Amino acid sequence: MSTPAERAQRGKAARKRAPRSSHGAWIPSADRPDPVAVLERQATDRVHDLVPIRYARMAASPLAFLRGAAAVMAGDLAAQRHTGLTVQLCGDAHLLNFGVFASPERRLLFDLNDFDETYPGPFEWDVKRLAASVAVAARERGLGDDKARGAALAAATAYRKRMRRLARLGELDVWYERVEPDGLLSLIRSDRDRERAAARLDRARRRTSLQALGKLTEVVDGRRRIVHDPPLLEPAGAPDTAALRKIFGDYRSTLAEERRLLLDRYRFVDAARKVVGVGSVGTRCFVVLLTGRDAGDPLFLQIKEAVRSVLEEHLPSGPYVHPGHRVVSGQRLLQAAGDIFLGWMTGPQGRAYYWRQLRDMKGSVDLGDLGPAGLVDYARLCGTALARAHARSGDRIAIAAYLGGGDTFDQATADFAMRYASQNERDHKALTAAIAAGVVTANGDAASPSGT
Repeated sequence: MSTPAERAQRGKAARKRAPRSSHGAWIPSADRPDPVAVLERQATDRVHDLVPIRYARMAASPLAFLRGAAAVMAGDLAAQRHTGLTVQLCGDAHLLNFGVFASPERRLLFDLNDFDETYPGPFEWDVKRLAASVAVAARERGLGDDKARGAALAAATAYRKRMRRLARLGELDVWYERVEPDGLLSLIRSDRDRERAAARLDRARRRTSLQALGKLTEVVDGRRRIVHDPPLLEPAGAPDTAALRKIFGDYRSTLAEERRLLLDRYRFVDAARKVVGVGSVGTRCFVVLLTGRDAGDPLFLQIKEAVRSVLEEHLPSGPYVHPGHRVVSGQRLLQAAGDIFLGWMTGPQGRAYYWRQLRDMKGSVDLGDLGPAGLVDYARLCGTALARAHARSGDRIAIAAYLGGGDTFDQATADFAMRYASQNERDHKALTAAIAAGVVTANGDAASPSGT
């Protein structure tokens, strides 16, 4: 096993492959694919009737486009030189894919919360996507380029500083590292932003299966059923419901023994098809209602299709054969504490799925609640959480040595974020032009995102 000094030397050697200042560059290659064509290729294996909803949601704003365009950015990042310092990437680490959720001990944690694109790759790809999303969000809020760059810089600086701190800790200390939002409220400088953040944490604590019971279900002919809200939430139908009941046992087998016993205490009540997120729209997703002790003891599980990560065509083959296993393993590795019902299986037609709780004290930031200082504070939290996640899977000592004690990497990442924000605006305009020209169809009636 290499010594810390040898690991640090490997990190410094990576500066020859990818100088830290080189991360600031962004010049689209001459053969850069058309962004709409990239999205259209993704749509070929999705539920055809839902794809217009995806385009409508992405067309809403440049930030909404960025959220749905992970495949576009993956290709752009792959065209640049990279460090070769591999971690388990989130693969879609934009600022709205962070949030709070409950640990198995029922404590709120702040962390990454979307892993559909997780895959092993160069650590800086996640950092650049985070920084770019911060710059896009700041511009969208009219904060100006100076403030936008400052917020992106805050995310990169927080990542570097936390990684360097973690590099000095022992293995178990790093593994048990957590970002607890209650303790971080004091880091938010504005009284207004702090009060709003505290209110959102309180709402997150109330977002449980019991709360969802009243919102997502109704009693029909004396039986509890998931509400009908087409096209966003529709009954699964007899064939899909039968299939979900049949594959339930396969999913159960991927859980730890004690969690199988817990799951066995619930019974299957109803299922529905659900439209979620922005980039995920069109992939197959279901919600299952289970009940435990009685009708007032519900459990909602979400069954989401897992497809090939957008990173896979740009990186060496990874260790995962089953896409659902990839998502579940990546989440378990990156998150400080995982969902106790997280599992995977293969469904009808050989499609891969993963299962998780629909609501378990989950909550996310409302960017409209944040002033300029609040956005900077939030960017720091995201950078801090991302470094903690990467430190569990990658060589934190090598990455910390690569980053160094100065701000060269931070400044370069902020430069990239601003340049890529401009590229993203051009790509967003290309999508809206394609919609206006009838090249693709958008369904504006269902354009409000729901879930992740």
